[in-house]
Amino acid sequence: MPEPAYVDHPMLEPDVIEARQYQLQLAAAARQDHTLVCLPTGLGKTTVSLLVTAYRLADDIGAKSLLLAPTKPLVEQHAAFYREALTIPDDEIVVFTGETRPDDREEEWTSARVVVATPQVVENDLVGGRISLRDVVHCTFDECHRATGDYAYTYIAERYHADAADPLVTGMSASPGGNEEDIRTVCENLGVANVEVMTEDDADVGEHTYDTDVQWERIELPDEVLEVRDAVNEVIEDRLEKLRELGVTRASSPDVSQKDLNKIRARLQELIDNDDSEGYQGMSVHAEVMKLRRAVELVETQSVESVRRYFERQRNAARSSGASKASQRLVSEPKVKEAMRKADEFDGLHPKFRRARILLAETLGIEEGERVIVFTESRDTAEALTEFLGQHFDTRRFVGQGDADGSDGMTQTEQRETLDEFRSGEFEVLVSTSVAEEGLDVPEVDLVLFFEPVPTAIRSVQRKGRTGRQTEGRVVVLMAEDTRDEAYFWISRRREQEMEDELRSLKGVADELAGDLGDDQRALDDYENSETDQADASENAAENADASATADGGESTETSDDQQAGLADFEAPAPEDVEGGDEPEEGVTARASSEDGETVEVVVDQRELDSNIARDLSKRETVETRLETLSVGDYVLSDRVAVERKSHADFMDTLLGGDRSLFEQAKDLTRHYTRPVLLLEGDGDLYAERNVHPNAIRAALSSLAVDWGVSVVHTRGEDDTTEMIRTIAEREQVDNDREVSAHGEKAAKTLGEHQEYVVSAIADIGPVTARSLLDEFGSVEAVMTAGEDDLLDAAGVGQVTAERIREVVASDYRPD
Repeated sequence: MPEPAYVDHPMLEPDVIEARQYQLQLAAAARQDHTLVCLPTGLGKTTVSLLVTAYRLADDIGAKSLLLAPTKPLVEQHAAFYREALTIPDDEIVVFTGETRPDDREEEWTSARVVVATPQVVENDLVGGRISLRDVVHCTFDECHRATGDYAYTYIAERYHADAADPLVTGMSASPGGNEEDIRTVCENLGVANVEVMTEDDADVGEHTYDTDVQWERIELPDEVLEVRDAVNEVIEDRLEKLRELGVTRASSPDVSQKDLNKIRARLQELIDNDDSEGYQGMSVHAEVMKLRRAVELVETQSVESVRRYFERQRNAARSSGASKASQRLVSEPKVKEAMRKADEFDGLHPKFRRARILLAETLGIEEGERVIVFTESRDTAEALTEFLGQHFDTRRFVGQGDADGSDGMTQTEQRETLDEFRSGEFEVLVSTSVAEEGLDVPEVDLVLFFEPVPTAIRSVQRKGRTGRQTEGRVVVLMAEDTRDEAYFWISRRREQEMEDELRSLKGVADELAGDLGDDQRALDDYENSETDQADASENAAENADASATADGGESTETSDDQQAGLADFEAPAPEDVEGGDEPEEGVTARASSEDGETVEVVVDQRELDSNIARDLSKRETVETRLETLSVGDYVLSDRVAVERKSHADFMDTLLGGDRSLFEQAKDLTRHYTRPVLLLEGDGDLYAERNVHPNAIRAALSSLAVDWGVSVVHTRGEDDTTEMIRTIAEREQVDNDREVSAHGEKAAKTLGEHQEYVVSAIADIGPVTARSLLDEFGSVEAVMTAGEDDLLDAAGVGQVTAERIREVVASDYRPD
């Protein structure tokens, strides 16, 4: 066998990147234009991106490359590969994840040549104004099929095309979508104009792939397991009958599809919107059905142990304060109690466990294999399988970080160490949840065992990509008879076939599709230019109107019927004419300004990232956004204006008494800011939002305005709210020359508030953690002198926060 050739390039370490013709061909195409690269799993999509990065960085010494990947383990893997392959110093190839402090990311971004990051972190840094994409000459979106809807890839791509001086996008996926429309959506969201597809049918690719044998094995469930399922199904039938009585469904079978359940929920929401109390009752019943279906799915497709743990969590949830009626009814239902009892009494072995053990024994023993991966949907099952298989084989689990149910997860370090040990052969069986599906460089294995079918084609393709890279591979899928497993089996088969057909079709029409995408991009550019032209025309018209109004040297006192008043016509009163008009001098944290004096700053509370408003504001050339953990308000627009944003539903929740009442929030706003604003967002009828008398709502609104001095402004939706925030910020900072303060100082604070303020400012830890620390230690002085280990005793304080507090308090002062 001839010695492999390697790519020779000044940015690449010698004898590292094998010169595979198909990779070189894809990289050459990706260097020319924004490109989607479709290549089967395990054949080096990342190498293609690396080659493009090497060429781009070689041309520009001050340039950066940004590689985005959806999971922390994948980010770590890519960074290790880049450090091995590129001649760039290791400390200039940095990793950004949620474990990296924002201040550290801002500092490291400046000196880095290559940044490998999770998209959510980059999104937050862009919205917060901590980084700039101007010098990024290559941006790679790994597993780019995620670039749909509100996923961070979409926002980052839009910002990249707008902000970068010389942008180039490479999207990578083994499975970009289930049909041509999905693939086109991904391309448009990433701004991609070229599509390159290679499959195993291509000769160059075929040299590096082997056939993967997929076997489907039917598993018969024992009567004891079916009895648990049937008891739960009886309750589902009863709840569906209640929904039938409400007229929102005709379904009666416990096998009702998720699609039908979604329709039921939509009909119930219509009842709620029409102020029909039966809608709320039905929604609670619907929640029960969803919980019960999950229990059935677990007992059918996973294990009795997994449903036993699920029931235990439901019991604990029902006992907790604020438990929903659905949870309480669920655990008190006699048939559910019977199912719980049967699950607790079952001491047999689920047949899938037994079959998994036999398959591993055949692979690792008889066939003298070396490695096996077992995939499962449930973390509970992963833990149970690890324990069971560990009695016979050297087995480790591989799961994500902790979940909402309190299940123990793995840290990023633990994940990395586990994969390293698996690669080096320190153990033979890896039991993994979905975290290892996408792109992780898991070594060649002899068997991939699916504990259950996967209904999504993308995920099934990802999993099977773990085998068949260097030798013939084998995939076995366990399928419980007469259960949801069979339905998922047929769905998976159909969707995978559709994807294979679409990829072949896409390969055939790639040039045509790329041309269409290119045309779409040009059309978008033309549209933007036309908007600019319209804006220029409007500005010229306004200037002409002003000129004609004062042509005789006098002032215009009348406005014609067809002439709208401009922003300048609404002049603010002089400060001395308004109570509280003096500018506070304390607490100013930033001044929004630019060379032209028209750039404004908006301070955004971290929790507002759930909406699109902060992202939309950050796209504006004249708006700079900064993220803070605000104790008061959602947006700060000057030293006297803070904005609390509420949807109609949020408003009613706080009016009727939620975590914090409406008037408690109003009190906080008016204590810190002289011009507090409540943005009431919604296009519907506020008075029809809940079964509350309109006079009660009017009384609340009038109290806010008259008693508390809070301006109530109505907006139609997020887009309108975005424009309103921008308009207020411009009026405050540009017209009135106000400064921005994230800690407004209208009124004197109480002693406790002063103490909370001081502690919250130690390391940007926020008001909640500040109160926790003061509760734990009793005084500001005690917090300041507490050791790192002692700080960890306070609720909400982790290792990173404790280290940061000690660093700020104990370090020598170093002025910038």
